[in-house]
Amino acid sequence: MNKTESLFRRFENNQATWDDYFEFIKLPDEKLERFFELSYKIKLNNRGEVLKIYVPDDRFPAISITGDRCELSCEHCNEKYLKGMKPLTTNSDLYHYLITHAKNGGVGALISGGCLSDGSVPLYKYLDTIKKIKKETNLIINTHTGLLNEVTAKKLSAANVDIVSFDINVDQEIIQNIYHLDKSINDYQKSIRLLQKYNLNIVPHICIGLHYGELSKELECIKLIKESGLDPALIVFIALIPPKSSQMEFKTPSIIDISKIIALARFIFPNKEISLGCMRPRGKIRQSLEKMAIKAGINRLEMPSRHTLQWVNKNYPQIKLKFFSSCCAVEKKDEIKTIMKDAKIKKYLRM
Repeated sequence: MNKTESLFRRFENNQATWDDYFEFIKLPDEKLERFFELSYKIKLNNRGEVLKIYVPDDRFPAISITGDRCELSCEHCNEKYLKGMKPLTTNSDLYHYLITHAKNGGVGALISGGCLSDGSVPLYKYLDTIKKIKKETNLIINTHTGLLNEVTAKKLSAANVDIVSFDINVDQEIIQNIYHLDKSINDYQKSIRLLQKYNLNIVPHICIGLHYGELSKELECIKLIKESGLDPALIVFIALIPPKSSQMEFKTPSIIDISKIIALARFIFPNKEISLGCMRPRGKIRQSLEKMAIKAGINRLEMPSRHTLQWVNKNYPQIKLKFFSSCCAVEKKDEIKTIMKDAKIKKYLRM
């Protein structure tokens, strides 16, 4: 029995170790097909023949409480993503917008923003307003916190936010040179412990290829989730979109590299929901990436191309597509609120 066959048998028998997972990352492309078939089979056995599609349309907007400002100006973003969010920088504006949003049929919102120099999104001063919104409406509130202290974690819990989308990172070079943060891995671990302490619903996000487009410590991020006792219901993967404004050299992560990390997450967390989120390369590789992610074992996909969905219907006719008007981090219990209306599904499929 050769080395690859022996490795596959350990994966197949659920006996793979962390050393095996690292060995899998090194495998050449031509030896991966059986592993992807296995990860898809595991997904099928544990999550069924459903692929959930998420489109955060006008029923689930993204809000920036800092407008287009960020003190970090990270190399991979440099405020670009903030420009696509709705700027609501006062408590009054946030409250009135969300109240109106709820009355007009909105189902939720992502509340995010740029970071302060300490890596935190300055949510604290808005949490009383968010608490009030949660009392007066049925809106699903997803917060992007960045690093945080105990005071903020405690108040997030008191505000009854539904989701904390938290970026996992254990690569010191990314933290310092891409995020421009004078922090360490310990600061990320501390934030996770605080979120756990106050029983917040943490949805870990891992950005694949953030190390200039190459795999670096994505598996270590998965290991941190596993060994920290997070036990999330859902893990979201996003992938680097190479920035045009950076002085550093970034490349587009390869489809195979992205799929390897997704497959590893499926092997390590066979029962969990796994999503390919909205931030990922588009253009020429979009459809190929979405198809490979499905083969690798995701059961959630945000904003797929129409052609990908046609491919699913043709090649996997047993798969049932379910559409939701929200971001892909929404809890299963809240999905009923976000079911996409038939007219919007038809419109989306025509785009």
